[in-house]
Amino acid sequence: MRNLLITIQYDGTAYHGWQVQKNAVTVQQVFQDAVEKVFLSRLDVKGCSRTDTGVHANMYCLTLETDMNISDEGVIMALNTNLPDDIAVIDCREVGADFHPRYSCKAKEYVYKLYNGNRPNPFLSKYAYYYRHNIDADYLNREAQAFVGTFDFSGFCSAKSDVEDSVRTVTSFKVWREGDMVYFSVEADGFLYNMVRIMVGTLLFISEGKIKEGELPGIIASKDRKRAGKTAQPQGLYLNKVVY
Repeated sequence: MRNLLITIQYDGTAYHGWQVQKNAVTVQQVFQDAVEKVFLSRLDVKGCSRTDTGVHANMYCLTLETDMNISDEGVIMALNTNLPDDIAVIDCREVGADFHPRYSCKAKEYVYKLYNGNRPNPFLSKYAYYYRHNIDADYLNREAQAFVGTFDFSGFCSAKSDVEDSVRTVTSFKVWREGDMVYFSVEADGFLYNMVRIMVGTLLFISEGKIKEGELPGIIASKDRKRAGKTAQPQGLYLNKVVY
């Protein structure tokens, strides 16, 4: 039996996240439909992470097991033939039987895109959060360094989460501007439900003066969701990199 590690990209606009749901179309469901056509069986597909409704992925990794003798390039071509335009397979390779796309992962990187122009841009509405107030990216980058380290991030997690261990190690957090676009990039050994979007929303509260300069370490230590900022809109979020 071959264990195939498949890397995909997807535009999450039309989907209710990755994981299969009973009453909503998801990326996993559509991908399994394509797998069934190629491998003639509805194989179990294991993903590296959950993503929310409307969230995108520049790199999403998954595995499936098959005994079919088909080349890696053949898998890529066959799946892409049967996938819609908003999902694409970009890589396929065989890995060991004990490899798991989630549990073998060492780190993930998310990027959040925010459009900070003076007027709305209809071509970005599904792919970046339009934020009208002017942002000092250098200031937010300095404040964001409070996130770097090993902390209990339970104050930056949605109430819907049932995760028992909320300690995560953030290795990098960067905020920068390119023209009218402001980017937030965060890498960690794992993320809680809505964690990145709440981090971004908290930095926006700092930008607006609702949270004062230097208060972020205390908010993290408090583990109080009410002291953190809003949950930023999903369309600006991208799973950008998965590290094994």
